[in-house]
Amino acid sequence: MIVVPVKEGENIERALKKFKRKFEKTGVVKELRRRQQFDKPSVLRRLAKEHAVYVQKLRRVEE
Repeated sequence: MIVVPVKEGENIERALKKFKRKFEKTGVVKELRRRQQFDKPSVLRRLAKEHAVYVQKLRRVEE
């Protein structure tokens, strides 16, 4: 449950913005979109490997 305390005299738009930010951080929408379709385990492993290679390249360039 997301709770956004609103201070006295605080703008409602600002409170709504805080709520949206907290909601986005929970990752609920991202999880729902991910669950809408089934991905084969082999595809997930391949994507994980590709991501690991990409991160390694970034770290190597950073050094």
